[in-house]
Amino acid sequence: MKPAYGEAQWAGAVALALVFGSLAWGQNSPDANGQTSRTRREVVVSIPDRKLAVLENGTVLRIFPVAVGAKNSPSPTGEFEIVHRLTNPTYYHPGSVIPPGKANPLGPRWLGLNKKGFGIHGTNAPRSVGEAASHGCIRLRNRDVVELYAMVRAGDMVKICSQRDAEMARIFRPGSNPESLVAQASPRAVANGAGQ
Repeated sequence: MKPAYGEAQWAGAVALALVFGSLAWGQNSPDANGQTSRTRREVVVSIPDRKLAVLENGTVLRIFPVAVGAKNSPSPTGEFEIVHRLTNPTYYHPGSVIPPGKANPLGPRWLGLNKKGFGIHGTNAPRSVGEAASHGCIRLRNRDVVELYAMVRAGDMVKICSQRDAEMARIFRPGSNPESLVAQASPRAVANGAGQ
């Protein structure tokens, strides 16, 4: 699912996301020569594991559970780039406009990819996380997508993998990265509405 905007709205949103993203992110720091350096982060999604990892220089910083595309609407695989960052997006679908809030299927954040119509976002259906349930996008619980949004910015790469390989085993193997806890809400917290 994606918010639908006119070209001018997307251009403005992207410009604001780039400006505010770089200010909030804090990765731009001048080196000894006054040049600005940028540490790029990579997002890796394992469809079979239904997990998303944020990496920096090959080190796993955080792992989140996700929902991936359903069988009839699979998530795209390959390497992509984050090109849009929106806070409290409005959901547009033919015949339907859902403003930001609890009923919004995109949740509180949208990270749009350079593959039209696909992105990483929150959800109004937190029980779908861990399932193959989306229309192709990658869904996180709302509190998790807010945390992810703060960790990445436009220009960061997203790799979506449909099969387990050596890289996926290294990233998502249980206990392989003890300092990087999987963001999971307890079943009781989810039932009470936390972790959406």
